[in-house]
Amino acid sequence: YDLEAHLDRFLLSAERSRLRLPASRGDMRDIIVKTTAIGGRREGAIRYWLSAGPGSLELTPAAGSEPGFFVMVFAGLSYPERWLTEGARVMTTTYPIKAPIYAITKATNYLPNVLMQMEAKEAGFDNGVFIDADGHVGESSNMNVAFVTRDGVLAHPKFDRVLAGCTSLRLLELAGVLRDQGLLGGIEVRDIPVAEARASREMLLLGSSVRVVPIVQWDEQVIGDGKPGPISRALRRLLDEDMRESDRLIDVPYA
Repeated sequence: YDLEAHLDRFLLSAERSRLRLPASRGDMRDIIVKTTAIGGRREGAIRYWLSAGPGSLELTPAAGSEPGFFVMVFAGLSYPERWLTEGARVMTTTYPIKAPIYAITKATNYLPNVLMQMEAKEAGFDNGVFIDADGHVGESSNMNVAFVTRDGVLAHPKFDRVLAGCTSLRLLELAGVLRDQGLLGGIEVRDIPVAEARASREMLLLGSSVRVVPIVQWDEQVIGDGKPGPISRALRRLLDEDMRESDRLIDVPYA
């Protein structure tokens, strides 16, 4: 599902990271599909990495090294069922948000994300949220965040300082259905001040592993009425349908 969008981001991140490709986009795509077929899973997740290749103890790639491409198919990540039935709880992390160039590049520099999630769990929360230097909402550990404002607008932070999550981008498109039905007053991608975010009707975690999860508490602030809201449920339903029936699915030649 949605492989082309993920490959678009993958190749852009490789370019920003100055990594050479071991093969063409088409060849890497074929490797991903064939690995999926050999793995045999009909439900699960795929991860793939690009490496500069075998190196030395220096920081720069070793002379003559050839880039590597690695693909893994696995069962996927699981999260507590209560996240959907009761909602998740997040805290404002004490760790600084990544500089924009590192935030928008899909790479393995996840130390701030790891520290944020560890901090949140130690404090009794499910996850954390980065805030930028201007007091605007950033992102969560390995998920984007979005909000349904007091006037019913689906608001998402701009993608110039957070990772452009493929799930977020697709949900912003799918949300047009809810706008047309009158369930949303609009869809906006913009800076979101913390005070406005805390006063929102709904707060959402968005990501390929969690899909759509309602957040019912941020620090000591209850979000909305403290229960999962209708937009989170509607967006998850739209995404589930898209993952089963849309033109973003590709055929896998299972044996």
